[in-house]
Amino acid sequence: MFRKVPFTVFILGLVSLFNDTASEMIYPIIPIFLTSVLGAPVAIVGLIEGIAEGLASFTKFIFGYWSDRVGTRKIFVLNGYSFTSIAKLLIGLAPSWPLVLFARAFDRLCKGLRTAPRDSLLLQNTSSTNRGFIFGFHRALDSLGAVIGPLFALLFLSVFHDNIRTIFFIAFIPGVIGIVLLALFVKEKKRQSGASPHLWSRLPRSFQDLAMTVRKSNQSLNLFFIMSIIFSLGNSSNAFLILRAKDLGFTTALVIVLYVTYNVAQALLATPAGQLADKIGARRVYGAGLIIFALVYLGFGLTKNPAILWLLFPIYGIYIAFTDGVSKAYISEFITEETSGSYFGLYDTGVSIAIFLASLVGGILWSLFTPSATFYYGAAMALLAFAVLLYGKMVKKL
Repeated sequence: MFRKVPFTVFILGLVSLFNDTASEMIYPIIPIFLTSVLGAPVAIVGLIEGIAEGLASFTKFIFGYWSDRVGTRKIFVLNGYSFTSIAKLLIGLAPSWPLVLFARAFDRLCKGLRTAPRDSLLLQNTSSTNRGFIFGFHRALDSLGAVIGPLFALLFLSVFHDNIRTIFFIAFIPGVIGIVLLALFVKEKKRQSGASPHLWSRLPRSFQDLAMTVRKSNQSLNLFFIMSIIFSLGNSSNAFLILRAKDLGFTTALVIVLYVTYNVAQALLATPAGQLADKIGARRVYGAGLIIFALVYLGFGLTKNPAILWLLFPIYGIYIAFTDGVSKAYISEFITEETSGSYFGLYDTGVSIAIFLASLVGGILWSLFTPSATFYYGAAMALLAFAVLLYGKMVKKL
């Protein structure tokens, strides 16, 4: 399998592995840090995650479009990963939740800076027959970091006697390793003709160009965008899954182990899911992922038995494997590399805005009603999105 992977894709996968190792060392403990150490209510957890994703959403299209205009990707990716590492240190220093809010927002802003340009670098190394495989392989290494990170967190929590702050400082180290790999070994293809060589010379007029991008999009692609936004309106932060486990009586250590099972599942299945998308079509694989998500969220809402979570978390990982890289492979069917930053950025912008709203609504439903209400809402939106996906298939046949 590794022989089929271009060198640049492999290095980008390693960069994501190290970055995700760093990020996932802290992600499953942030909700616990906020509620147990800093004394923030659950609604604040939803607010922080929502605002962080919302801020990133307004930058993903801008930076993706900007990278198209200047004809370079690497500088966006390198700066994005670099500043993300700094954000982890800020969380560790936080005396109260507002600084965590700032650090998480800064972290997500940096993700907005790097995401679309990175996907464009991946697209440079694909063909019409292996898009699913390439994006799936990258997702697999990304997910492997999400397996290693929580395990390191578990180890260091034991070594440092549940001192959560220390984990944020240690997480800085793998992030730096990824930055060095990116700076030294990732090469991008020659600048497109007509692109400006000056990074600051062509800042995007974001809303005007956003409208232009939508008008130029393929009808099937636009419908996929709409469907993805509908689904994301119910796809609240994974922090709620972690809090649900705590709500059902899991210790911090067991919550991290649960989170690892979810990441193991997506790491093992992301590449096969991408290969399956190449064979039977990305739309079908993505649709299966929506159904899996709906069933898992129903399970989180209905269960009162903590043992069921050992089944639900890894199945949730299957949903990620069937949708994350697969969605990028599907979008790639309708776009060119030269404009890919704009389209990937447009997709990520819409999804991120929706996730911001989903996290906000999820926190409100949890606080005003019951934790189950958050998950019932998410399942309903996933089923609605699946119905839109089926509608798109029927329209295409007409």
